[in-house]
Amino acid sequence: MTIRWGVSPIAWCNDDMTELGADTTLDVLLTDVRDIGFEGVELGNKFPRDPEALAPIMASYGLDVVGGWYSANLLAHDADAEIAAMAQHLALLDYMDSTVFILAETSNAVHCDRWGSRLDTHPVLAAGDWRRFGARLDTVASYVNDRGLRFAYHHHLGTVVETDDELNRFFDATGDHVGLVLDTGHALPGGIDPIRVIRERPERVTHVHCKDVRRARYDEFRTNGTSFLNGVVGGMFTTPGDGDYDYAPFMRALKDMDYAGWIVIEAEQDPAVANPREYSQLGLDTLKRLARAVELA
Repeated sequence: MTIRWGVSPIAWCNDDMTELGADTTLDVLLTDVRDIGFEGVELGNKFPRDPEALAPIMASYGLDVVGGWYSANLLAHDADAEIAAMAQHLALLDYMDSTVFILAETSNAVHCDRWGSRLDTHPVLAAGDWRRFGARLDTVASYVNDRGLRFAYHHHLGTVVETDDELNRFFDATGDHVGLVLDTGHALPGGIDPIRVIRERPERVTHVHCKDVRRARYDEFRTNGTSFLNGVVGGMFTTPGDGDYDYAPFMRALKDMDYAGWIVIEAEQDPAVANPREYSQLGLDTLKRLARAVELA
């Protein structure tokens, strides 16, 4: 598998704040994605979840389903219960010939609480809980991988895997078959160095999300006790090429580890303020240029 370029629909319509992009149709979204030059798109709230309905739609635009976010509850129930709960989502990805299964633990997450949470607080696992959490992830990841997909755990602000220390605990508690969505937009505010992860844990990097951060705005929101979602509305995130992160060394690091798979561009903003087509085009053009420079793609 070589490098393939995908996009998240979150620039067009937000799953946690459905009022953002509420009037955007699936046709507008997929037309933009195709015309910008992406090969695939992750799932979002505009997509039908009946595979027989979704497949002809995607075929008509010539786009693949990269994968899609799955909210897990492994802190609340065991791996067998989680495997049963994910059956419909996994069946959809199988039918669509997707290659990635993205999972995030959300049973006690606070990132989707717009008015009652703050960027400077997040749920923390007790030291004794990591082994149980890791064992459950091991089992679920093995099941997914055996189905022919790449399991990819999504570290995320407002969850139990937010900081560098927590990411290391995650690595220590799980086997190498438990892959990672390396997300620059969540890594940088969480104190995680994406390049260090690539260099020290290349076997874990199974999927890549690229969104940029406006650092001064994020720092202001964190200091003021703003929530994650209000930070999104306020513009703490943007697309690669418009924020503060230098993606050139990041793309070099991916080249050095011989990364192969999807690179998914995100521009998690209010579409009424930041035109999703323009920002997603900027992100793709920026990363393609940098990838060519290091002969990654």
